[in-house]
Amino acid sequence: MMYAEFDESLVTGNEMIDGQHKELIDKINKLVACCEQGGGKLEAIKMLDYLSDYTEFHFGAEEKLQEEISYPGIEEHKKQHGDFKQAVSELHEMLEEEEGPSDAFVAAVNKNVIDWLYRHIKGFDRSVAEYKNMNAQADRL
Repeated sequence: MMYAEFDESLVTGNEMIDGQHKELIDKINKLVACCEQGGGKLEAIKMLDYLSDYTEFHFGAEEKLQEEISYPGIEEHKKQHGDFKQAVSELHEMLEEEEGPSDAFVAAVNKNVIDWLYRHIKGFDRSVAEYKNMNAQADRL
């Protein structure tokens, strides 16, 4: 069973974004724990809803930040966010069809939520933070 963990490799250097990522990982782990501890379908759906709502809030904050700094990769970043929302909605459908959270559901959470988030933070979110810092330094020169 895999829990998500916020470690050095996920630090972007932007405090707001890092704080939100910690919160996101906490919500993912609550969903995983609920499945692991034999939580029923309704509880799993509730945890997935919490995760989904927080994801919407977080992606909105990230995209606003990117607009403020005129980040050149914003369209691709938004597309990635759209892919993730799609994956979460597919998890929803999976839960609705099942008796409760199955092993296949947990495997899908690992692949489509945890693995995706790690890749996304290490690639996209870090590049946004670096771009923001570069621009901040350029403004000071």
